[in-house]
Amino acid sequence: MPRSLPLAVAAALLLLAACGSDGAKGQPDRTTEGEVAQDPPAASPAPARTAASRSVRLVSIGRFSAPLAVVAAPGDRRRVYVVEQGGKVWVVRGGRRLAQPFVDLSSQVLAGGEQGLLSIVFAPDFAQSRLVYAYFTGRDGRQNIVELRAPTGDRADSGTQRLVLRMDDPEANHNGGQMLFGPDGHLYVGTGDGGGGNDQHGGRGNAQDLGSLLGKILRIDPKASGGRRYTVPADNPFAGRSGARAEIYSYGLRNPWRFSFDRSTGDLSIGDVGQDAVEEIDFVRRGRGAGANFGWRPFEGRTRLFDERAPGHVPPVITHTHAAGWCSITGGVVVRDRGVPGLYGRYVYGDFCAGRLMSARLRAGRTASPRPVGRLSVPGTSSFGEDAQGRVYVTSSEGPVYRLAAGR
Repeated sequence: MPRSLPLAVAAALLLLAACGSDGAKGQPDRTTEGEVAQDPPAASPAPARTAASRSVRLVSIGRFSAPLAVVAAPGDRRRVYVVEQGGKVWVVRGGRRLAQPFVDLSSQVLAGGEQGLLSIVFAPDFAQSRLVYAYFTGRDGRQNIVELRAPTGDRADSGTQRLVLRMDDPEANHNGGQMLFGPDGHLYVGTGDGGGGNDQHGGRGNAQDLGSLLGKILRIDPKASGGRRYTVPADNPFAGRSGARAEIYSYGLRNPWRFSFDRSTGDLSIGDVGQDAVEEIDFVRRGRGAGANFGWRPFEGRTRLFDERAPGHVPPVITHTHAAGWCSITGGVVVRDRGVPGLYGRYVYGDFCAGRLMSARLRAGRTASPRPVGRLSVPGTSSFGEDAQGRVYVTSSEGPVYRLAAGR
């Protein structure tokens, strides 16, 4: 567990508490349904600051306080933005970190454990609209999505803040927190199941409950319209269905801490943090996530936990076990940076405890075969991101942020 910074300790809890111990007490007996071991043989990866393979290396872009995300504005090839759990967002422009933060929401953010400023995202038309969205835990423990305006690429105006969506959250853990604009231009939001062990809230938990926004990926248009803070696309899979929240796009998720769209194909990949035994990556082709059920809480990975229905559930394409040293999977991205040819078209991901970076070629409905990315390791792997050029970044809760580059 990181020890160097107070918020780094909080970031350690951010993912670690999301995985195993909360469900250990009173855990029901398990039966296994075709579990496929995905873990490679145990290895001792080299530290991130010296690690390199012949095809890929890690290039530092700076150190931050508990960094949780790296994002870019559409079309802006000069800047990347690093999100800190405590509430600040920093601009790295032309390779140099600016002296003033892009925005500072610290006074509004409850940071620690799994709570904090969890992501930001720029509107697809940012160059014209100047709109950016932030997802954070408020001082009251609820999850908030707010809209802000950024007059320039270097500064957002926190005084322009407008609430888009606020969600009650019964526990401090399993908060999701990823936001992305999809290939269709709509905003997708990952939410956790509400926390605690065994998806314990409600009659059969939140993730399988279509009346709850928790344990889902939501799909909305975040711009205000007709007196409403946001609107729901008419073609959402549960729009108009009695008893279901129209915002829901996919469901059956425990804590989709990080998900991504392939910038080339639009395919959807989800890193769903497991409970006591199994971490998983889910994958569907473009558009096939609409109405998809990814199986939690009846299933953890491919292991049945509860004798309950999960209608039409989509099994994971990758699983890793806690017995092999994994504890909290960090979903990644499909690499489309031709400057790193050894990884082009492969999904790169990691784990908060295991540290080593992995890659796999994903195919819908087929179990993938992951392999290590050389001997690259990022202790406390907390997130992956892309810039406007498609270059891939990885963050460590201990402070460093790296870019994947061709080896030397």
